[in-house]
Amino acid sequence: MKTVVSVSQGSSDADYELETDFLGQPFRILRIGTDGDLSRAEAVLESVRPQADAIGLSMIHDHYQVGREQLEHPETARLEACVPDVPVTTGAGLRGILQEWAVRHTQTELGHFFDNARVLFLNGQAGYRIARSLSEHTENLQFADPYLDFGIPRLLTSLNQLETYTRLTAPVMFQPMAVKAINALHHSPLYRLGEKLVSGSLHSAVQDSHVIVGAVGDLETFTSKELDGKTVITSRVTDSVLDWMRSRKVAMVVDYSPWLAGRPIGVNVMEAMISAALSRTPEQLGPDDYLDVIQSLGIEPRILYPNGYRRVNRFAFVIHPLSQQYLTKTPPLDWISSVSPPAVMNLVEKAVAYTPPFIYSKVSGIRSPTGEEAEGWLITVGGTPREIMSHGPEFTYSRLLAAAKLAKKLGAQIMGLGAFTKVVGDAGITVAKRAPLPITTGNSYSASGALWAAHDAVKRIGRVSIGESGKMAGKAMVVGATGAIGSVCARLLAKAVEEIYLAAPEPAKLLALKESIEQETPGAIVHVAGSADRDVADMDMIVTATSGAGKRILDIMRVKPGCVITDVARPLDIPAEDVAKRPDVLVIESGEIQLPGEPRMKDIGLPAGIAYACLAETIVLTLEGRFENFTLGRNIEWEKVREIYKMGLKHGMELASISGVNGVFSEEDFERVRVLAAQAEEETDSQAVAAN
Repeated sequence: MKTVVSVSQGSSDADYELETDFLGQPFRILRIGTDGDLSRAEAVLESVRPQADAIGLSMIHDHYQVGREQLEHPETARLEACVPDVPVTTGAGLRGILQEWAVRHTQTELGHFFDNARVLFLNGQAGYRIARSLSEHTENLQFADPYLDFGIPRLLTSLNQLETYTRLTAPVMFQPMAVKAINALHHSPLYRLGEKLVSGSLHSAVQDSHVIVGAVGDLETFTSKELDGKTVITSRVTDSVLDWMRSRKVAMVVDYSPWLAGRPIGVNVMEAMISAALSRTPEQLGPDDYLDVIQSLGIEPRILYPNGYRRVNRFAFVIHPLSQQYLTKTPPLDWISSVSPPAVMNLVEKAVAYTPPFIYSKVSGIRSPTGEEAEGWLITVGGTPREIMSHGPEFTYSRLLAAAKLAKKLGAQIMGLGAFTKVVGDAGITVAKRAPLPITTGNSYSASGALWAAHDAVKRIGRVSIGESGKMAGKAMVVGATGAIGSVCARLLAKAVEEIYLAAPEPAKLLALKESIEQETPGAIVHVAGSADRDVADMDMIVTATSGAGKRILDIMRVKPGCVITDVARPLDIPAEDVAKRPDVLVIESGEIQLPGEPRMKDIGLPAGIAYACLAETIVLTLEGRFENFTLGRNIEWEKVREIYKMGLKHGMELASISGVNGVFSEEDFERVRVLAAQAEEETDSQAVAAN
């Protein structure tokens, strides 16, 4: 029987002894803690030396390699020197492999998990292999080494900074006399005073991070306030450690330590066992030796969810003031507007358009029924629609790219474009090519939400029934049917309404669209026309989706009483003054979405927990983990409209409200249209009788 002894600088309360088989050989494993006493550790090593086939050193520094620097820690070297004739290891060789594999395994299993994550290393030198692996997926790396080494309230923010820091401090930190001086510094009153100041900064850094890398002992001072929703990469996660993580509301734990005989063991123990089993020193072990052991034992990183499955993904969404009136509600501009004439506010409006993007609100509390969560940031760019449209596309592109850089720094994995920022230039294509993270305009869910709202409104008004085919027994028209959103709406309406009319001034495109719809939806009854005028009076539902801003799209005075018009064009096809002329017609501007969970964010002009459909698209993609350019350009794919609708249902999205040019419709609004339409119908019937 071979004997492996683990001599730890940790507590002796955790000592154990066990016998097991390893690689076909019987082993006895003995763990002896020395309670941080280096002299006692030397004595223990001397006493176990005759019986040990290999020795592991635990809770002590590895000989780190950081960049080009190979660092030999004097205290570790001192203990190694006590047993020159016995293989001794800290587990550094195996640990590096398991650490790197933990990152790659998690990214493969969960897909895009570490993309753009804000990662804090409590000991960057110890986690260097993890940092190198994570750097392939995110640039948001921070290292707390200056805090923990010298009490300096500063984070390192890149691998290059960590390597430079190590190169500069290694000559000091890794000399025997320096180690004693640093240890003395850590126990001095001045250090403890500074530690209180540093602690606050470190707690803030933990709270602002998404992933924490460190030993379990390094996390003890943090509470649920800092660790709620975080992912922790660590080792030796026992049941009691997992309970502690659960009490701190940690979302996920990645444990890279090997398990043996039903318990996690130190990597130093495993490497010492490999050394003893193969009769090689740790220095003689190669990649094949580690790979053979890992595969034969089935060693694999563990992904644990202390509080049940929980994954928190991140997004950003760009907003902007929709008019000069919005600026007057924002401090300190509210005060300026109260004492300034219109000419001054016009100058303010122009000036605000040049301001750099800033965070308007943090968004949190969004939870899907599937267990996924989304958090994010609303980022404001300053231009009103008038200012945006008065400049060339590059003016807005530059501001959106600045917003994307801010979003990346915050840790967002996708960014959505809201309101007029998504219609400028080529509708997001150029921004997506230049941005450092995926982009979506939200137009797919906007189209889906508008049709969803129209279908719901038709049912609530109650003027149209469901036919034998299961479709709405009526007529629907799409004005601007050959456009990007119009063609999508036409394809979807063909599946929901018995008879559809397509209107656009492009005959060849209309014929091609009609043919395509009839192939996709067998039995669909499709009519085409060059304009809306000929058939508009017979329609129960109309969708306007043109790009003809300022042009008259249809004569609302000819529309049938009780008709539901959905205006998905931006700018709107039907002006507010036309809407006011027909109180017996419902003109829908958008369908707002109720977000799942308990959403928290600043006011965006909607009731709490409700979002515009374009924002909801960004959130749906975030919940789904679809960090990709989704809706871009003016040629929206109807398959994506259908796909985002299904994804929204999966994640608990619901139609919350239906809005028109004057805001959200109330039940009284639906009743008004219902009553006026019935009265108009009675008058028409009376006139027909009188005529006969």
